[in-house]
Amino acid sequence: MNNKIIDTVKTIAILGSTGSIGTQALEVVRDNPDIFRVSVLSALKNAELLIRQAREFKPETVVICDESQYLHVKESLAGFGIQVLAGEAALTEVAAYPSSDVVLTALMGSVGLKPTIAAIEAGKNIALANKETLVVAGELITELAAKQQIKILPVDSEHSAIFQCLVGEEHNEIEKIYLTASGGPFLGKDKTFLSGVKKEQALKHPNWVMGAKITIDSATLMNKGLEVIEAKWLFNLAVDQIDVIVHPQSIIHSIVQFTDGSMKAQMGVPDMKLPIQYAFTYPDRLKNNFKRFNFLDYPNFSFQQADLETFKNLDLAYTALKRGGNMPCILNAANEVMVDAFLKDKVGFLEMSEVIERCMQEIKFIEKPQLSDYLETDKHSRILAAELVTKSIF
Repeated sequence: MNNKIIDTVKTIAILGSTGSIGTQALEVVRDNPDIFRVSVLSALKNAELLIRQAREFKPETVVICDESQYLHVKESLAGFGIQVLAGEAALTEVAAYPSSDVVLTALMGSVGLKPTIAAIEAGKNIALANKETLVVAGELITELAAKQQIKILPVDSEHSAIFQCLVGEEHNEIEKIYLTASGGPFLGKDKTFLSGVKKEQALKHPNWVMGAKITIDSATLMNKGLEVIEAKWLFNLAVDQIDVIVHPQSIIHSIVQFTDGSMKAQMGVPDMKLPIQYAFTYPDRLKNNFKRFNFLDYPNFSFQQADLETFKNLDLAYTALKRGGNMPCILNAANEVMVDAFLKDKVGFLEMSEVIERCMQEIKFIEKPQLSDYLETDKHSRILAAELVTKSIF
C-alpha cells in the first residue's frame, strides 16, 4: 500500500493504546507492518482490549494501570513472551525503555506528565497526544526537551496543522496563529439552553469521533482552551499571538500568519490517523489509503468568533495562560474532576465552569513552580473541586 521511503523500522511505544488515539495509532501500524513495530502498549483498565492488542502486535511489554487486573492480563498473555507490568509507576518505567524510538503519549489527563518527562530524559522523541502535559507544566517540559535535543511532535490535529505549516519556515517570524474550532454540538446555543444539557447530548460531536473526556471538553470549548495553552509552549508564542476561530466544517485544521501577512493553512477531512502518521514518520510523508478531501463536498467554508461569554471555559483558559505559573495546572485539574462529575450526572453543564473558576481563585498561586509544586497543585485542585461538587455550591 505504501511507497516506502523510510528504510529502517521505527519502534513505537503507545501509552494509552486502548483509547481513541491509541487504537487509531495501531491502525497506522497495522497498515505499515514493514515500517512500524510496537514496543510497549498500555491501558488504564480496558484489559480485554489490551490483551487482544498485545496478541496481535506482540510488544515487548504491556502495562495495565489497574493493578487488580494484573493477573488476568499476565495469564492471558502467557506463552507470548510479553512482559506484563501493572500500576501507574510502570508507565514512567516503560516510557524510558531503550527499545523505543518514539513514545506516543495518548494517556488521558495529567497522568501523562511523569511518563513524558521520563521519555524525554531518556532521549526519546515524543508524539504528543496528551495535551495536559504541556498545559500543566509547559515551561518545564519544553526546557527539558530543548536540553535533551528531542522533538515534541504534536498529534492534536490543530497543533499538527501548525507544525506542518511551519516546516521550511523555521527562520521566519510568526505574527499570529489561528486554532480552528468546530464549535462542538452546541454551536450558537445560549446559556438557557446549555443549563439543561445532558451528557448524552454533549457526547455527540458533529465531526470527530473521540473519547468521552475530550468530547465533553470540545462541547464546553475547554479543549480549545487547553490547545491555546499547549500552542504557547509548542511554538514559543505570546498569548496575543494565539487566536481561536470557529470553523464548523473542521476542514481547515489551523492557520499560521507570518509577518508579511501571508497565511498558510493545513486542510483535510477530519481523521486523526493523518496527524498520528505524520508524527510517526516526520520529516517524511507516507502514502496511505485515508479518505481524500473533495472540494465539491464542501462548497462553502464558514468562520465566526468564539463565544467566550457563553462558553466560559475558553475565557478561563486564556486567563490562566496570561497569569502563568501554576494557574494552568489548577485549570486542568479542576476541569478533569468536573468532566468526570458531569459524566456521572453530579453537576450541570454550566456548573463545570463555576467550579473551575472557584478553584482558580482559591488555590494558592505559585509564580515559578517546580515539578513538586505542579504535583501538589494538581492534588489540591482536585480535592477542592471534588469538595465543591459535594457541597453543592450552586
